[in-house]
Amino acid sequence: MLLSPASTSASLPSQSFWGKFKKKDKESEFRERQAQMALARQRLLTLAYEDMETVRMLPNSFPELEAVARDWTKPPPDAVFGLRVPVEFASLHASRLVSGPYIYLTGEDSYQIAIMGVQGLRVEIVSDAPPPPDEPPPPPPPPVTEMPATFNLELVPGQHVVLETTVASADDVDMARMEDGTVVDGQFWGKLNIVHDGGTHTVDFTGTRILNPDVPPDMLFDSRVMSKLTTAAKPSSVKCHLSILSPAQQYCDVILSVNPLWRLELTWPPAQPVNETKVKYFLRVHPGGALEHFESEMVTTSLYYEAVPDPAMVDPNDFIAPRNGYAMTFRDFVPHLMSVLDQLGMSMHARTNFINNNISAFSAHKNIAYRFLSPSKIAAAIDISVTSDPCVFTRLFLIFRGLSDDDVGLFAGAGEKEANSVNWREIVGWSENSKDTTQFRLLETSVFEVT
Repeated sequence: MLLSPASTSASLPSQSFWGKFKKKDKESEFRERQAQMALARQRLLTLAYEDMETVRMLPNSFPELEAVARDWTKPPPDAVFGLRVPVEFASLHASRLVSGPYIYLTGEDSYQIAIMGVQGLRVEIVSDAPPPPDEPPPPPPPPVTEMPATFNLELVPGQHVVLETTVASADDVDMARMEDGTVVDGQFWGKLNIVHDGGTHTVDFTGTRILNPDVPPDMLFDSRVMSKLTTAAKPSSVKCHLSILSPAQQYCDVILSVNPLWRLELTWPPAQPVNETKVKYFLRVHPGGALEHFESEMVTTSLYYEAVPDPAMVDPNDFIAPRNGYAMTFRDFVPHLMSVLDQLGMSMHARTNFINNNISAFSAHKNIAYRFLSPSKIAAAIDISVTSDPCVFTRLFLIFRGLSDDDVGLFAGAGEKEANSVNWREIVGWSENSKDTTQFRLLETSVFEVT
């Protein structure tokens, strides 16, 4: 393709001689002037006084700057007032002519030289006037010393009375606020005590603020009632302690398996889950009874776990009845239990720990009915397997429940006397090998309060 000067202007200079004679458009000049004004308006001013700062638009003249600074600080008429610019914020021309750290603005000339070519300016105010005052807080509302009161009271079921009166404060104390200024407002649930004793008439109210006013009063409960409901709704759990006594140091796995009608709630140290009904411990056991749990890197003397049965299968009257259990008072039960644990080969230290760990639950009842489960019944709920053969198992599973004075009569032929004549070693499957220090032995103590 052939190109000629007539077909293209690529080779011609961009600003030719003839371009100087182009007619200027007034609209383009106006737009250019607007753009320049917009750029000029974008310059900002930072005013600093002591540790306070504010940002304003940069004024065009020194009188306007001084007016802005005085309006912000509001100095007294006789206060010293001056303006200065740090040299690093001033124009390059002005900073080269000053050897100090500041350029003091004394008039229009020094101000114009300082802002020459800068996009923003920092001006520090030098004055002995106090700092600019904060916005004054709104005046406090007048104190409430008197207000009407209406009491809707139910004296007896079906009999209501309304008291309309005026409540006045003593010594003109503000009844709407506390000493720290907190406003007392809203709905409260609590106790109203009205006393008329001779010439003494008092009204005393103690209550708790209702956060949700839409809740009807019939749905409110006293804190003591709520605590009792929480305790009653909490399912009972079996608390188990497992100790291992080995004649020599060795590694072993301990596997806990629960019946589908039970679930493990807690294990400590944390056990390794195998499936929904089985967990496993990998341990190194020592002759002194110490257990090293490798996953948690902990050393302990026993494993602890809790299991919860299905509430639908727990019937207190069936679990402990006169045909399979024994009842006595709390004061007789603790010494009796110590004697039974002694028959089952537990050391004094182990017996003491067993009682101390459960004395709080025992003491909550005036009368107690109890029984020990056989090994087959324990294994049907919670089974234990150990990778050590042979192993001597001793599993003591105590079930107890509280009895009222009326219920104690149902155990007339199953009291402390009858309990003392029971061969508990035969019931729990106790063996003489549990005392043999040359055997690998496992001792589990479990307590289950049936409620």
